Amino acid sequence: MIMLSGIGRRQFIQACSLLTLGFTTPISFANSIKDPRLVVIILRGGMDGLAAVPAYGDPFYRSSRGKLALNTPRMAEGAIDLDGFFGLNPNFKSLAKLYRRQEALVFQAIAPPYAQRSHFYAQDVLETGLTAPLGHSSGWLYRALTGLTAGRSPEQYAYSLGAGIPRIVQGQVPVGAWAPDRLPDPDEDTLERLMALYEQDSYLGPKLQAGFNADQMINSMGGKLKGRNNLSTVAKAAARFITRIDGPRIAVMDSSGWDTHAWQGTTKGRLANRFRELDTVLENLMHDMGSVWQQTAVLVVTEFGRTVAVNGTSGTDHGVGSAAFLLGGAVRGGRVESDWPGLAKNQLFEGRDIQPTLDMRALFAGVLHQHMGLDRNFVEDVVFPGFRDQVRGLFRTG
Repeated sequence: MIMLSGIGRRQFIQACSLLTLGFTTPISFANSIKDPRLVVIILRGGMDGLAAVPAYGDPFYRSSRGKLALNTPRMAEGAIDLDGFFGLNPNFKSLAKLYRRQEALVFQAIAPPYAQRSHFYAQDVLETGLTAPLGHSSGWLYRALTGLTAGRSPEQYAYSLGAGIPRIVQGQVPVGAWAPDRLPDPDEDTLERLMALYEQDSYLGPKLQAGFNADQMINSMGGKLKGRNNLSTVAKAAARFITRIDGPRIAVMDSSGWDTHAWQGTTKGRLANRFRELDTVLENLMHDMGSVWQQTAVLVVTEFGRTVAVNGTSGTDHGVGSAAFLLGGAVRGGRVESDWPGLAKNQLFEGRDIQPTLDMRALFAGVLHQHMGLDRNFVEDVVFPGFRDQVRGLFRTG
């Protein structure tokens, strides 16, 4: 009989949810500068890249953006200057500090290789790394795991944090999973009966025990982690997991609510609140990672951008080109990566969207090869079949 002393509501509920996911505890790894970590944050809904990273130096910025145009730097509620042409939304104060510390890279006019503006299809392309939505394909990060883990299983090397398993890490073998709950603690008798029920099951028994072990691992660092199933809570969990010597090395999470068709706002309002929340999450993640931050890269991406012009309900509609961020102590930051296409009407994609000039797969490929150490041929042949490009110079040792 497995002893249940000290196991509380978190272990009970999470273990039940993991019965259908497949889960094992992480393997030990060497904790050194050669031991990289990767955090991927997907902003679902289509973040307005021009609101996040305004091209205030473009001569057509203010006229094309209308009432959604931000003030220039040094004006009241103006953009935070980056390089004299691009800025950051003023709600990204912590991200701006990382940029000045050369620990953040900003990408503008970037997109997955898909331009039809469907949330579902665009997210499929973003997460599978292919050029068309295919329902049966594995995620690109899952395919990368098969070359990164050196005989270890994906569920030992990568965790999905939050509700559901993002397509980006879906494949034949499930990755690890954790999600917060706010349910009351079950009593010891219920726990005893649950473990007794599945103890002799050769498949479910180990999975149940693994779920308990995972919760014990995360709760051993700072006590029980409570909170809503939101980005703030799961990011804190990510830091706890991947800073452990025996923890995973990749964490994936997502955030919804970035589809701003109405009342979008500029420095205040719905989108500004999302920016401020994301900025706080990134700052807290840096602090929670401690010294491991120096071995870490954090990718923040979205499936597509928004229209340049405001719509009739003071929002923006689905677009194509957007912005992305790469930050972390391992990042060679302090610059904006963009082959800027311009905002004149004839420079826009189909006369309405930012024309993407950088395939997002080039960013992903650069992170996998330069930071995670994945063989370039493997990246080009297996992870992104037939794609031969990558952004260079992303990391201090890359």
